[in-house]
Amino acid sequence: MAEVGSAFHARGWLLGTSGNLSVVLGREPLRLAITQSGVDKGALRPEHILTIDERGAVKNGKGHASEESGLHLAIVRRRPAGAVLHTHSVWSTLVSEAHAADGVVHIEGYEMLKGLAGVRSHDHREAIPILANSQDYAGLTVEVERALDRHPEAHGFLLHRHGLYTWGRDLPEAKRHVEILEFLFEVRGRQGGARPSLAGGAP
Repeated sequence: MAEVGSAFHARGWLLGTSGNLSVVLGREPLRLAITQSGVDKGALRPEHILTIDERGAVKNGKGHASEESGLHLAIVRRRPAGAVLHTHSVWSTLVSEAHAADGVVHIEGYEMLKGLAGVRSHDHREAIPILANSQDYAGLTVEVERALDRHPEAHGFLLHRHGLYTWGRDLPEAKRHVEILEFLFEVRGRQGGARPSLAGGAP
């Protein structure tokens, strides 16, 4: 997790203590290792990693888990995920703004899509839901659960003006998904697909 945090920080995807990373430790009972709230992800140390239970309560470690822990828990309950990664990049933020009114961004026809689990051809259309950001994390968790149910094939989702959530069967796969999706967001943005729509509002 420290290596991933450092690499993403260097790429500008986890600046200013933003984002959070988690790995499933066990499912019976459900336990996650998750980064402590408010720490620099480019300088993670063992004491910055907490263990939380299925309710988000800290079971091991000192400090507070992210307020967004519920989103990590919602993902691992609805997906066969062994790791969940949340980044805050410039391009994902711009793409979420440009497509907010649609509630989804579609990306298709790119070779890099084959880096997503289960995708075998560039001739694939990835639908990435965009959810309204909120500080009501209980309500936001419900919206995430609904989005995951509506888009069972999605490899991630965006929070409007916030960032990307993606996951994988293990940490290396989740890391790869971040790299693939961030690449595709940047391509879309550089092609002009990250210009804010005239509506400019939240989905």
